Amino acid sequence: DDARERLIVSKDVNSRLELAELFDDLLRVEFFEYTTNEQDLLIETVRYFLNEGDDFERVFGRMTTYFDDEVEDRRQFMTVLLECLSRYRREVL
Repeated sequence: DDARERLIVSKDVNSRLELAELFDDLLRVEFFEYTTNEQDLLIETVRYFLNEGDDFERVFGRMTTYFDDEVEDRRQFMTVLLECLSRYRREVL
């Protein structure tokens, strides 16, 4: 929707703080709709690929985004995602 797109383009996706704010606004509620097992699987999948040194080319190459800027550091993007998902998970424990 338009409001969601405006929110996305208003954030600097290369700023850790603004990216975390964006995830909080867009992903947090949806994450809580997942089962505990789905939450854990998502977290462990992101963690696994970060630990393996993945460059996330396959993810970003297939993903359509509304970001105004190109994601400069894909590993940082995914690290911030993992930090946010892990924080959300701790909230339900």
